[in-house]
Amino acid sequence: MNHDEPYSDDYLQDILSSVKTIAMVGASPDKTKFSYGVLRVLHETGYDMIPVNPRPGLKEIRGLKVYSSLDQIDRPVDMVEVFRKPEDLYGVAEEAIAIGAKVLWGQIGVINHDAARLAEKVGLKVVMNRCPKIELFRPFWKPRLDPEI
Repeated sequence: MNHDEPYSDDYLQDILSSVKTIAMVGASPDKTKFSYGVLRVLHETGYDMIPVNPRPGLKEIRGLKVYSSLDQIDRPVDMVEVFRKPEDLYGVAEEAIAIGAKVLWGQIGVINHDAARLAEKVGLKVVMNRCPKIELFRPFWKPRLDPEI
């Protein structure tokens, strides 16, 4: 896939409507950080959010257990969303592959074509330089009206 071209609405809709569990690498407990807001909205929309942050002593964000790395997560993960520097995406892609994730999503500004090729080579769908929170409110999206909160 050419990640320099816009993603089709169908591609994004398929991802956002099929994933249920999202591990957010780079999740922050700081309410002023963009990652916190994205975590909050995705969680409130009904996704099973798993914050990932190696900061010592950080146990939870928004009442959700924080894991220090993807390989520490104790349940299946559908999508790995990445709030890290672009050069970190390759290593996260390797970890996402190792845990059996289906989607690798690089947040706005997170672009690494080598990571995308690696993930796609083993069957992961890849999105880079986009925000799932923003994509949820695009015209194609039909919100879930039945999530239990």
